[in-house]
Amino acid sequence: MQDSVLEKHSKTKVLMEINTSGNVYLNLPTATLVEMALARQEGFLTSTGALMADTGEFTGRSPKDRFIVLDDKTKDSVWWGDINIPFDPDKFDLLEQKMKYFLSEKDLFVRDAYVGADPQHRLNLRVFNTMAWHNLFCHNMFLRPEKEELEHFEPDFTIICAPDFEANPAIDGTKSSNFAILNLTKRMILIGGTGYAGEMKKGIFSVLNFILPHEKGILSMHCSANIGKKEDTAIFFGLSGTGKTTLSADPNRKLIGDDEHGWTDTTVFNFEGGCYAKVVDLTREKEPEIWDAIRFGAIVENTRFKPGTREVDYQNIEVTQNTRTAYPIYHIQNAQNPSIGGIPKNIFFLTADAFGVIPPISRLNKSQAMYHFISGYTAKVAGTEMGVTEPKLTFSACFGAAFLPLHPTEYASLFGEKMEKHEVNVWLINTGWTGGPYGIGSRMKLAYTRAMITAALEGNLDQVEYKKHSTFGFEVPQECMNVPKEVLNPKNTWADSSAYDRQAKKLAEAFVENFRQFESFASPEIKKGAPTPLDL
Repeated sequence: MQDSVLEKHSKTKVLMEINTSGNVYLNLPTATLVEMALARQEGFLTSTGALMADTGEFTGRSPKDRFIVLDDKTKDSVWWGDINIPFDPDKFDLLEQKMKYFLSEKDLFVRDAYVGADPQHRLNLRVFNTMAWHNLFCHNMFLRPEKEELEHFEPDFTIICAPDFEANPAIDGTKSSNFAILNLTKRMILIGGTGYAGEMKKGIFSVLNFILPHEKGILSMHCSANIGKKEDTAIFFGLSGTGKTTLSADPNRKLIGDDEHGWTDTTVFNFEGGCYAKVVDLTREKEPEIWDAIRFGAIVENTRFKPGTREVDYQNIEVTQNTRTAYPIYHIQNAQNPSIGGIPKNIFFLTADAFGVIPPISRLNKSQAMYHFISGYTAKVAGTEMGVTEPKLTFSACFGAAFLPLHPTEYASLFGEKMEKHEVNVWLINTGWTGGPYGIGSRMKLAYTRAMITAALEGNLDQVEYKKHSTFGFEVPQECMNVPKEVLNPKNTWADSSAYDRQAKKLAEAFVENFRQFESFASPEIKKGAPTPLDL
């Protein structure tokens, strides 16, 4: 390849935070990055034109190796503990210098990008990568400045990502050779020893989860969002397996974004410029939007080919179950451009309740909404190994505990204020089991769930009769178009109503036990949203 094709820049072309004698490749276009990734043997081209790459030893984030620098800015504001592990600022400075020395003879791929589709709340990024496909990942996942914006681009935050640089825990203060460290004062993220590209995406998400609520009063959210023809914005919260991606991908509504958003006094805006979706067992029938988005410019991670072909085998999990694709949002035909909507009219908390207790749709008051927002509940079905079929309770605060630098009650209080101010409906949707728990009942039909969400969005549930759930207290609609009445009340779908009551009591007690960790910080209004386990 000729240098002109590579768009090679000298290190003096950019205001460089890193001095290197190697080549500096600044803001290369997609085609060039794909060519370079292939030439450098970083991946393979698939039959659809997507780039297949492996992330190496780490096929997911490493939460125990993620740190936040403890200094005057963070010491009294960050929620320190197992999620936000403190890191010494002097150790950070030394590690930064070691990384920069390590990179001083390396070729670097530099990307200027930003996060925050709302121009008033934009954060400019400069990313340094040692791998071409990582730089393509950043092009896909972050927002892309226009050419004229790049001429005077000034970064607000810097990411240095070098998978081939490993820390020495005994000297550098890390727990292992891999690390991701956020420094909110120096406005920098250092990532080393891991090739998992998602560390960059989630590192910046954690930064926004500090800056926006703490400094600007903007609620940052781990959610998807779409917008209807009447400009009505809807938000979907949900952990893995609850149907967040599927239910927010509505052919009658435009996708604002699938994972990270901010809620201001006037807008809901996407943080990102792309989607990072799981592809295990992907089929065109199940997820047509994702399937069609995996074309030239997209990346597939840790997947494998069908033997003798360049066709991706999405059923193959020999590397990991966490196989993923990263593509720019413009690969989605029904995407909102720019990725901004108005104040939400309806918010949906999605849970896959494998205990068969939670109604398929319920309306929450402010206290309940804040309580369930903090709880972030779903239940994952256990494997069949050793005959184990008991579902596993999962709670993740604010539906994204791993990325919250502040205490969950701060996000929940801000959520409640916005819900009340803007008179937003909050619905709890159970996409899990009905007619009994997993192993006895059956999974809620997707057609019923879609019908209930459509009814809520169109206001068709505003005038129907509601009844309070005896244990959880939220309001359950007694009729919904295209949904059988008996489905709406889960107790009626169980063969043994007393068995349902016992299961409801058991689930309510699990909620109460999980909430104990937040009680000392929670307001009386939040606590009022708790379930009341029945005396049986």
